[in-house]
Amino acid sequence: METNELKFLLKLLGCPDYRASYTDSTFNSFKKDKNKICRDLGDRELVDYSREIAAVKILPPGKALLQEPTKVAIADKELKVLEKISKASAKITPSEIKLSSLKATEKEAILKTLDERGLIEAELKIKKAKAEVWLTERGIECLRDDYSPNKGSNPVISLELLNNYVRFLRKTLRDKPEPVSTSAPTKQESPAVTIINLTDEEILQTIRKLDREFGTDNYLPIFHLRQKLQPPLSREELDKALYRLEESDQIELSTLAEPGDYAPEQVDTGIPQISGGSLFFITAI
Repeated sequence: METNELKFLLKLLGCPDYRASYTDSTFNSFKKDKNKICRDLGDRELVDYSREIAAVKILPPGKALLQEPTKVAIADKELKVLEKISKASAKITPSEIKLSSLKATEKEAILKTLDERGLIEAELKIKKAKAEVWLTERGIECLRDDYSPNKGSNPVISLELLNNYVRFLRKTLRDKPEPVSTSAPTKQESPAVTIINLTDEEILQTIRKLDREFGTDNYLPIFHLRQKLQPPLSREELDKALYRLEESDQIELSTLAEPGDYAPEQVDTGIPQISGGSLFFITAI
């Protein structure tokens, strides 16, 4: 990790809930490097930030829809935006899509919908106004469990940043229960079936509860469960628990056939498979 990237993360550790306004004076010391640092950390999923659409271009499915617009259900305003995009020879920015009947917020919502449907390709960038940046769960795990300075590196870290890191470690390590042993039971102990104080049965009940809450007809996308249980569980711990539930015939895990139906960050919550694709839906038996 580059020194400036580490300092950026340590700055975030000093913010409430590890989240701050992107224009906050906390980041003044990074000057012109701030955008690059934030993008690079975002690409590694250590931080995330408010995004907006910078440019769009039409994709073959969008062109096909314009040839026969009556074959696919699409709102009139969405169709007009798609037509404007199709007339551009290359990528086009949202401000270049001139439709007097659309407000900027409405136009952005339409572009997101067209992107999610696979009709256009949207290029995202850090939002210009009222953007925020925050430490992700993966970023927390990296700083808590994995990070160690490169051999021979000698970054100059202020006492303020060191204090942020020490306070972060004290809080996260205090709040992180020790995993229960899964070794074979002896006569004096019963088999351990819990991970971070959650039993497999409790996880199963959470799956059923979330299915009712979101009305997913016993076809729960895995990102709902991750949002609920990570933390206290890590991604790996939850994956192992789901495999155990499947092996005991209490749930079934199925793959996602149409990734375009979900946002990229939602698709990324699936459990990757060696054969390709990922396990994405959970069905309670």
